Amino acid sequence: MTYVLPDGRCGRRPEKGRYGPCCREIRKEQTRGRAGEKEKTMYILVTGGAGYIGSHTCVELLLAGHQVVIYDNLYNAKSAVIDRIERITGKKPCFVKGDLLDEKALDDVFARYPIDAVIHFAGLKAVGESVEKPLLYYENNVSGTVCLCKAMARAGCRKMIFSSSATVYRMRTEPPFPAFTEDMPLAPINPYGATKRMIEQILTDLAASDKAWSVALLRYFNPIGAHESGLLGEDPQGIPNNLLPYVMRVAVGKLPCLQIFGDDYPTPDGTGVRDYIHVTDLARGHLAALKALERPGARPFNLGTGTGYSVKEVVAAFSKACGHEIPCRIAPRRAGDAPWYYADAGRAKAELGWTAQYGLDRMCEDAWRFIRMNPDGIR
Repeated sequence: MTYVLPDGRCGRRPEKGRYGPCCREIRKEQTRGRAGEKEKTMYILVTGGAGYIGSHTCVELLLAGHQVVIYDNLYNAKSAVIDRIERITGKKPCFVKGDLLDEKALDDVFARYPIDAVIHFAGLKAVGESVEKPLLYYENNVSGTVCLCKAMARAGCRKMIFSSSATVYRMRTEPPFPAFTEDMPLAPINPYGATKRMIEQILTDLAASDKAWSVALLRYFNPIGAHESGLLGEDPQGIPNNLLPYVMRVAVGKLPCLQIFGDDYPTPDGTGVRDYIHVTDLARGHLAALKALERPGARPFNLGTGTGYSVKEVVAAFSKACGHEIPCRIAPRRAGDAPWYYADAGRAKAELGWTAQYGLDRMCEDAWRFIRMNPDGIR
């Protein structure tokens, strides 16, 4: 069976994980650099690549010259995102609609494309929903990742960047609240965080059992913002579960007011404090994490700014960006939420050469541009 690669050349469907002749020829061209140096162009499978963080990461990968294959079931994403990625980059990623629990579909993707590495975003991510529907989260997130790893092993691809979360850490309920380092105790307080912790353990055990595996575990600290073009941003289905998309919809009149879950936490203004990071900074963190795949084993990295902002501070910054006040009301605390957490991202700086560049004002300005241009979401 033949297929078309993103550069327009034909390829032959490989057998038993091997590349066809055309694939090998393209690989030679990609690795031919000046003075014989190997270039870093790679074929990267991005699960959940049509989602919020995934789409921004695909933009950065394509701009860096990599070939991107998006695998997404569009449960919480829209196919129009693929066209917008192309508008931003001038390059069209390959797109395959499929589910992580469909092993046959996964095998077909690895057979069709010469995948070098996987960036794994796909998964359910709402803390509140995970408390209400834990079995759904364990099946989709944990079982789906096992299916993906098995397909990777069958195809001979053993390099992965995993989208983990700061929720894997043991959260303090009372002061002091130190910055989290990667060696701090792990003890998630909600099912969503538990799935991330389980997946980290699975990938760590896998890398320990087979030295061919290289895994970067990226622990996120609250991504917000949008692409500076206004073409990509956070656009969840239904009522948003995360703070900023809810604020954005209130700002354009789609929702009446923002519910602040709890104002009696042990924080300066009583509302929860988080380390918010611009989604573009986060996407570039994945690009930097490709360096971590050059050595075997599994290693965690925090991706955050090292600065905490309260819910009220975020609302004030967004009010400044949009030019009017955001109506709010206080609601009871939400199950599974922690009072305060922020990152120590020193390891990512030292080993990956990555640091966050954007502050809260820029995050809110870009988010406002996105919702102003797309008041009804991405279509």
